[in-house]
Amino acid sequence: MRAFLRRLETGGCGWRMELGFRLSGVLLLAACAFAAWTLSLSLHRPSHHAVAPAEFGEAMFSVAAWALGWALLAEGPGLFRLCEIPARHARLDRRQ
Repeated sequence: MRAFLRRLETGGCGWRMELGFRLSGVLLLAACAFAAWTLSLSLHRPSHHAVAPAEFGEAMFSVAAWALGWALLAEGPGLFRLCEIPARHARLDRRQ
């Protein structure tokens, strides 16, 4: 697992990993669209009960899937690349 994370941090991953991350982003966006569609259907039909906790959970999943799906689709494995810490924030670096 450490070797996998190290390859992600350094950006030395191949096209298979790139494709996998971007495909998972597309799948998350599809799940978000499906969840939003089912929530839209539940809004337009008459309800005989109050809002169920499952509907709140579905709405939260939809927002999280939208955000993570776009991040994975746009950046791919570059989302996990290490960034340089500016000198003024060097005290936050745990490697010192």
